Amino acid sequence: MTMTITDRRAVGAGTRDIYVTGSRVRATLIDGLFFYVLYGVLAGFLGTLTYHDDAYWTATMPVAGNIVFGLLVVLYYVVLETYRGQTLGKLVVGIAVVDEFTGGRPTLSAVALRTALRLVDGLVCYLVGFVTVLATRKRQRLGDLAAHTLVMRTRDQR
Repeated sequence: MTMTITDRRAVGAGTRDIYVTGSRVRATLIDGLFFYVLYGVLAGFLGTLTYHDDAYWTATMPVAGNIVFGLLVVLYYVVLETYRGQTLGKLVVGIAVVDEFTGGRPTLSAVALRTALRLVDGLVCYLVGFVTVLATRKRQRLGDLAAHTLVMRTRDQR
């Protein structure tokens, strides 16, 4: 059975399935894997990439390379969530970020605020965000609360 929220003021017209905590975790892991590979590629071009065996490598980059990587991560979230409402991870698991009041795509400023608060939500391997999602009625992390966004299911996942 899928649970939905029906507070029209909070999500626009209709009902939206916001009980997607497991999907959020999977999406975060997929996005993290993407960043892992991206960092390795950048280190291959801008720094040092050392293979220790088939599944283990270390990478180092100069400060400028790490700044470029950080900017790419921020742009990844801001561009994809502003224009699609989804990162690659969210697309794969079938969830999206929406404006809490309209149910439409969030604004650039909302996504920028939501992304900036990943610094807090992401503490201790996203434990802060995870606990906040579980503790709030609309399953929002701190970034969602500040930006007035929700993460909801975009397709049936049964």
